[in-house]
Amino acid sequence: MDLTLWHNPRCSKSRAALALLTERGLSPTVRLYLKEPPTEGEIVELLRRLEIPAIGLVRTKEGVFRDLDLADSDDTALVAAMAAHPVLIERPILVAGSRAVIGRPPERILGLL
Repeated sequence: MDLTLWHNPRCSKSRAALALLTERGLSPTVRLYLKEPPTEGEIVELLRRLEIPAIGLVRTKEGVFRDLDLADSDDTALVAAMAAHPVLIERPILVAGSRAVIGRPPERILGLL
């Protein structure tokens, strides 16, 4: 199974998700999305796999969310904001084939295995 983990090593939930995978002998491709920001197209595809609207992927408590006044934004504006400011993207996210899940709590990723 091809697995990709959108990972932020500074996030305890993200580290826990990676540990859950490695404990099971899995070696996902690790996407350091803060260092390699996704394109708008990648975010749209991720939302399709997650089966959620854009606001479901946004970290609404981030200062950037307030600074950019995104509370009433549509999906297009939120996707553009996440591409420009990847810190807004919720984490961790495990992608497995045509499906994906946000690992909050980290154990949620196990449902894709």
